[in-house]
Amino acid sequence: MSEPAGRGRVSIVQLIPNMVTLAGMSLGLTSIRFAIDERYSIAAFLILMAVVFDGLDGLLARRLRASSELGAQLDSLSDFVSFGVAPAVLVYHFLLAPLPGLGWVFALLFAAASALRLARFNAQSGKADADGDDRYHFTGVPAPAAAMLGLFPVFLVLAGLDEPGRWPLAVALWLGLVALLMVSTLKTLSPKAMRVRPGQVVFVFVLTVAVVGLTLTRPWLLMVILDLAYLGYLGMAISRARGRILG
Repeated sequence: MSEPAGRGRVSIVQLIPNMVTLAGMSLGLTSIRFAIDERYSIAAFLILMAVVFDGLDGLLARRLRASSELGAQLDSLSDFVSFGVAPAVLVYHFLLAPLPGLGWVFALLFAAASALRLARFNAQSGKADADGDDRYHFTGVPAPAAAMLGLFPVFLVLAGLDEPGRWPLAVALWLGLVALLMVSTLKTLSPKAMRVRPGQVVFVFVLTVAVVGLTLTRPWLLMVILDLAYLGYLGMAISRARGRILG
């Protein structure tokens, strides 16, 4: 007797989000290879591409209704490689060579904080974070944003605004600060909560054009600007959190 059509089989469409996740993880692993080979700009670019893939896999999973427990766990493992290990290795090889012992300690702290951040996210998924306004906020800085902050010194050098190996201790401490932000309880904005008023739409379009222009001409300067903007937002979030505690 022939097997009924479709039984025991999975549609290839349902596999697309996990395939994108694995592609993103491959980008992160390849970034580590290029960082070891001292091809730092390519390594940084691959991490940026992994960020794009990380956003794409979640969007595809929702649109295709292909969300699964396997996909959620695979996404976290991919994020740890791409946004925890890869940035730590890149910053260490590129900027912390004059400080090999202490620099490696802070690189480990960054990677460990990323693992803890993702483990906490998995533990809270569908529970505390799904209630009320928590659906629109993260607890702590999310791993992709933390990777971009951790690479801030790298972006400064690649943009021609600094020299490699000039401030190794400051770079190490910076990694430690970003690690603390990852495991903190600070409420940070989720893209789900981002809304614009009808009168602001034109400014979004103009900003999009500016971002595309910088991407094509000065991509590393664009990353510096985006990091500074996000740091400004974090400053306001910390100020609000302190106000609630004191109030």
